[in-house]
Amino acid sequence: MKRKAVFLDRDGTINVEKNYLYKIEDFQFIEGVPEAIALLNKNGYLVIVVSNQAGVARGYYTEKDVQSLHEYINRELEKKGAHIDAFYYCPHHPVAGIGCYKKKCHCRKPETGMFEQACLEFPIDRKDSWMIGDNCSDIEAGKKFQLKTMLVRTGYGEELEKKGYKDFDEIANDLLDAIRKIIFQEENKNG
Repeated sequence: MKRKAVFLDRDGTINVEKNYLYKIEDFQFIEGVPEAIALLNKNGYLVIVVSNQAGVARGYYTEKDVQSLHEYINRELEKKGAHIDAFYYCPHHPVAGIGCYKKKCHCRKPETGMFEQACLEFPIDRKDSWMIGDNCSDIEAGKKFQLKTMLVRTGYGEELEKKGYKDFDEIANDLLDAIRKIIFQEENKNG
């Protein structure tokens, strides 16, 4: 049986945007995020993170650092009765990467490789699923993968909105606002 999913960008959507975040001590949830993820869990959505991590490509930190941070995020969420079902990240960069990480790949958003990988591992119903992020690449990837899209005004989102970016289906102040909108729509649809 297929399940609805919410794909989430990480930096600027889940956590406060900090350039090339990888240290646990620098991680900070955006206000309301644990509550938002708990709402998704309670309402039967898969919660899947899809994140470009060019800091790996640039040699600023390792894939192990990314994985350790993701494990920490889930440990912190579990304290609030929430969890992320899966984390996918792209460690590549087509220009600034070094060594094996310098390549044009199919996983770096706005490409859809991370979404495709998630669909191999989970039975996802795309027509009832969403992509939420704070950047053009998040929205473009979601559209390419035929998901509904929502821009959040956290991270780079507010700046994009001020510049006139409108390619998303909906907009929300932050992740909690976005999830409340999605759940409200779902409840109204099911009457």
